[in-house]
Amino acid sequence: MKTLSLTSSAGLQPGGAHGRSRFTRVCLNLGLATGLGLMAPVAHSAPLDVQVTGLNSDQGEVRCGLFAGEEGWRDEDHTVRAATAKINQQAAHCDFGDVPPGHYAVALFHAAEGETRVSYGFLGKPRQGVGFSNNPSITFGPPDYAKAAFDLGTEPLTLQIQMKY
Repeated sequence: MKTLSLTSSAGLQPGGAHGRSRFTRVCLNLGLATGLGLMAPVAHSAPLDVQVTGLNSDQGEVRCGLFAGEEGWRDEDHTVRAATAKINQQAAHCDFGDVPPGHYAVALFHAAEGETRVSYGFLGKPRQGVGFSNNPSITFGPPDYAKAAFDLGTEPLTLQIQMKY
């Protein structure tokens, strides 16, 4: 059984006896296989933007997370996409780019001091401003995934989220 090697003159190395033609054939076959993979149908995706209002200052930034399910909801380590937005006139814009169609929820917070995670105070109340898609009440704690969830199709979607402190 003959093995192909990039370092053997009998294998794929160009310049050996018939080496160039084998090398060229392998490269062409690899290129063709890669090219055909690019022609496979791709699910349409749509731009997802989040407009955040109600910030109490222009200090810091807004950190936004996109979640695709109940599991890991609101845990920064389980986002399917994340975005960071500068604050201008107590508003911000998180751009998640093109996102495949699906069932999602957004959670965000005001990182006024450059925090990377939400911190909690007495009785679990967030120390930073927070917001969620669909703007559910947070009076009795954070919303569950179902209250914040929305469907994204193939059309662009802009969500309006009010920051709550």
